[in-house]
Amino acid sequence: MDVTAWIERWGEPAVLAWGGLLLGLGFGFFGQRSKFCLRAAVIEFWHRRFGDKLAVWLLAFSTAVVAVQAMVLLGWLDVSSARQLATRGSLSGALIGGLLFGLGMVMTRGCASRLLVLSANGNLRALLSGLIFAVTAQASLGGVLAPWREAVSAWWVVDGGPSRDLLALLGGGPALGLALGLVWMAAALYFAVRSGWGFWKWFGGAATGLMVALAWAFSYQVMTHSFEPVQIQGMTFSGPSAEWLMRVLAEADKPWSFGLGLMPGVFLGSLAGALVGREWKLEGFGGAYTMPRYIVGAILMGFGSMLAGGCAVGAGMTGGSIFAVTAWLTLVGMWVGGGIADRLIDRPHPAAPAAGTVPGTVPTGVEPARAP
Repeated sequence: MDVTAWIERWGEPAVLAWGGLLLGLGFGFFGQRSKFCLRAAVIEFWHRRFGDKLAVWLLAFSTAVVAVQAMVLLGWLDVSSARQLATRGSLSGALIGGLLFGLGMVMTRGCASRLLVLSANGNLRALLSGLIFAVTAQASLGGVLAPWREAVSAWWVVDGGPSRDLLALLGGGPALGLALGLVWMAAALYFAVRSGWGFWKWFGGAATGLMVALAWAFSYQVMTHSFEPVQIQGMTFSGPSAEWLMRVLAEADKPWSFGLGLMPGVFLGSLAGALVGREWKLEGFGGAYTMPRYIVGAILMGFGSMLAGGCAVGAGMTGGSIFAVTAWLTLVGMWVGGGIADRLIDRPHPAAPAAGTVPGTVPTGVEPARAP
């Protein structure tokens, strides 16, 4: 591809936005068809079921790791200048932010990217949660919550460079990263075979992870061919959510960017996936779905994502695929936080049966608890 010609004709912002739109279309479509979801994977893990939901996430994650590390090893990609590695980071922000994000994603029944996918499928609970997530992310970035974010981030920091590169700390390089990715991919395929997958979960899970890797490759190509300074960047949803909020409310003339193109791309791709699968359905609140739960969860995710430096895709998969220490701490926090929320909120200790009821039955007028 002649990236230089595109930049000369359209300019860097437009090229980045179109690239974000196209990669977002792929991520949204394949993520919807494969049911890619970190929350669902976390719940399966803590329930010790190790089924298709865990396998989908693990296949997507391992595909991103393998593709990125292979490109680095072949000299096609250089991520050393990525902010997740080159700049100063916060270990306290990564861990605490990941914990808060994990709590929130269980409460809202989806991470930031999953909320966008579900919104395009007609889920009004996800739409409301996504809007609150965006407002909280912006408030944490430069609003009323920013001082709290900055205070927590200052507790434990790490310099950029080798100190923030997990592969460097392990004494390895992209070959080690590629080997680890292949091990995780083998585990994903084992769980996949055991759970009896169909085509879309196999192909869709791998393609979802590939979109994350291609985002790194695309922005790197723009950076190396650009006439202006351009920061290499990967796929994330917390920052772009805040960007879109400000663009709609106050900064309509803000220059286009990769993230601004990504968001509508994911929405349209997921909508197409839902229509292809005949899964579009208008859903609201009712029964076990309570609005306060979703509101609180979205606030925790919005603040947690900005504290951690990214969402489940941005910090977890994008940062994880280049082995940023903070990204891996964030991932650990998300898995632990999700397990805590599932235990305390979705799996409370069973209460004694009400008078006049038979153990194991549901009293008249009480709706059975929904499965995660």
